[in-house]
Amino acid sequence: MAKTRKSSLTPVVGMNRKQRRNLRRQLSSVDPGLEIVNRDAAGIDVGNQSHYVAVPPDRDAMAVQEFGCWTADLERLCEWLKACRIETVVMQATGVYWIPLYDQLRQHGFSVAVVNAQYTKNVPGRKTDVQEAQWLMKLHTYGLLRASFQLEGEMEKVRTLWRLRARHVQEASRAVQHMQKALTKMNVQLANVISDLSGVSGQAIIRAILEGQRDPMRLAALKHERVQASLEEVAQSLEGNWREDLLFELRQAVDHYQFAHQQMRECDVQLQGYLDNLPARTLEQPGEAALEAPKKARQSKPRGNAPDFDLRSCLRRIAVWT
Repeated sequence: MAKTRKSSLTPVVGMNRKQRRNLRRQLSSVDPGLEIVNRDAAGIDVGNQSHYVAVPPDRDAMAVQEFGCWTADLERLCEWLKACRIETVVMQATGVYWIPLYDQLRQHGFSVAVVNAQYTKNVPGRKTDVQEAQWLMKLHTYGLLRASFQLEGEMEKVRTLWRLRARHVQEASRAVQHMQKALTKMNVQLANVISDLSGVSGQAIIRAILEGQRDPMRLAALKHERVQASLEEVAQSLEGNWREDLLFELRQAVDHYQFAHQQMRECDVQLQGYLDNLPARTLEQPGEAALEAPKKARQSKPRGNAPDFDLRSCLRRIAVWT
């Protein structure tokens, strides 16, 4: 059995410190002895206020130029790359500063590789933004960088909204903790008898407290029948001091919680629209056509932080059944 020849081009991510140092010396030499993979390559050092762009020395008298971050500057950057006959561009995923530049380059037809900054930052000898851009260009020219996966079209919109929704879920969780803290300051030990303050019982009791109800037995009577604690135990936990400043703090926490859920519901509307626009997948492999889709589940009110639409049906349509 013939042996497969191993490529001499090892991605930078797989190198140790000594290998990186040797690679730096090799690329700095007149003849690096490496095969050129991307001949029309440029490297961009992404920044907050400006971007440094490096192209091969034979493409322009000033092979490294600085461009601002305004849209007009990005347009000039793309036009300059076209004039330099550049086809592929590499940049580091620096914060979120790379995203507008990435979109602009893709709109102008460039092939863009976004790489993890961890792959290149430890290579010695790079002291300035100019050298950073040149180093990225050299690594990309010889195919030594591994591009990160980038979503396209509607899936990018779905990921953006899911991440935004996840932040709202975290905010709601912090608001529940804030409610518990305010109640504890008043010595209202509701969290010790009800496991979830954001549930039906917890929210009903808290709303009644904010509306002025102070009778422990009447408050305890609002608990759901599934709560394991007895009526007397819940009533005892609701005997506290009703300081005006702490009640105000509790109201603020509840408002924060409700606003976070309102934001989640608005995200759900957008997400459902994006998911409905995704194409359905058709099963064509032998035997798979015989599979039957499970019966449609009965619609029920979403629980907790669950999406306010039938997410399972959307995913089934996109990924399995048409």
